[in-house]
Amino acid sequence: MPEKPSVLFVCVHNAGRSQMAAAWLSHLAGDRIEVRSAGSAPADRVNPAAVEAMREVGIDMSAQRPKVLTVDAVQASDVCITMGCGDACPVFPGKRYLDWKLDDPAGQGVEAVRPIRDEIKRRVEGLIAEIAPDGKQ
Repeated sequence: MPEKPSVLFVCVHNAGRSQMAAAWLSHLAGDRIEVRSAGSAPADRVNPAAVEAMREVGIDMSAQRPKVLTVDAVQASDVCITMGCGDACPVFPGKRYLDWKLDDPAGQGVEAVRPIRDEIKRRVEGLIAEIAPDGKQ
């Protein structure tokens, strides 16, 4: 791993799961890890229920916008994490690929998004411990 590992979160719309994962990783790891998120078919905006669920834990992702998945984003990342949506990242040698099976928050209210948010946090904490273990919050 390079000095500063980079992680790319991918889901189809880049509106819910991948945005929450990127927000958690930025929040919990600070500048120790470079964070990106993208989608193969980006939505017009981030899921309002996901924004609200993250606001409840003190993380503001209201300014985020869904971004299209590019080959460059994958090439620039050490770890590519898809969110259980059947999306395939372009595969490059030497990259690590993970698939996190997570419920899709699209069309759900904030009550349904909370457990997804909490599961993403748990997985992000494990990822940080693995790829950037030094430094405590």
